[in-house]
This record gives sequence, structure tokens and C-alpha cells, in this order.
Amino acid sequence: MKEKPMWDMVLNVLKDERAIAFSIVLLTAFGCTPASMTESPRDIQLSQKWELQPGDVVAGRQVLGGLGDISLALNGDAIYAPFDGRVQPYKPNCVIFSSEEMPVYLFRLCGLNQQHFGFRRAGQALGTGDELRLALLTKQPDGRWAIVEPSKKIIEKMLQPS
Repeated sequence: MKEKPMWDMVLNVLKDERAIAFSIVLLTAFGCTPASMTESPRDIQLSQKWELQPGDVVAGRQVLGGLGDISLALNGDAIYAPFDGRVQPYKPNCVIFSSEEMPVYLFRLCGLNQQHFGFRRAGQALGTGDELRLALLTKQPDGRWAIVEPSKKIIEKMLQPS
């Protein structure tokens, strides 16, 4: 039986090392996908029929806020979950926060960076940003949502970690 030359053995080892390195890259990229990627976007039917909503685009420019939104300067700071709840993607640059503690209300939060999707405990960060545009939605008997004024106490709770 013919013995393999040393060069062939070195090439086989290098091929094995490349295969292992490639496998590690694939596992890192796809096998360790963060929980934020598993949240499905939330669809909300608003009862108000305003033409422009946050996330819409007009002449190539994104609408950042609309009627019913409250704008707050965060200056890079975090916004926190006021209750245990769930964060889901909504429109571009917006998320929806919902909680079983307040099942007939949703918080629409726009302008956050580094959003944290999925279940969040009260006091955990939902994301950070320079400017937050917040709207509180309440569920109507017909299943659609209406924008209502949020409580100052809830906004304060969202701005301070617990």
C-alpha cells in the first residue's frame, strides 16, 4: 500500500480546519440568532383615519410622528417597561409594547435604537434613543385601536429604571 505524501496530509488538515472555521461562522451567524429576530411584527387597525402615520414615507422622507404622539427628549437614554410585557416590531423605527396588566392598552414607541424585542420585565429597558415619540392606544369594542392621552405617572415610570 502506497503511503500518502506529507503534503497531502497537510492539505487535508487545512481543509478540515477551514470546514470547522466555516461551520463556526455559520453557527455564529445563524445558529445564535438573538431573540429579537423571533418577534413577529404587530399589525394595528386604528379607528382614527389620519392620512399620515409614523413610519409612512412622503416624498422619500419618513414620517416620525403624528396626531396623538407625545415627543420626549431621551438624549440617548433608555425607556423602560412600565409593567411586565412584550415588545414587538411595528412600522419602521417603531415598536409596540403590550402588557397583560393593561390588556386594553398598547404603547406605540417610535424613535428607539437598540430595541429589545420579546418579553420584558417591569423596569427593563425597551431601547434607547435621542427622541421618543409615544402614543397610547386603547382597544375599541369593534377591535380597532384609538389613540388616547397617556398618564403622566406611566410616562414617568417609563423614564426611570425601577
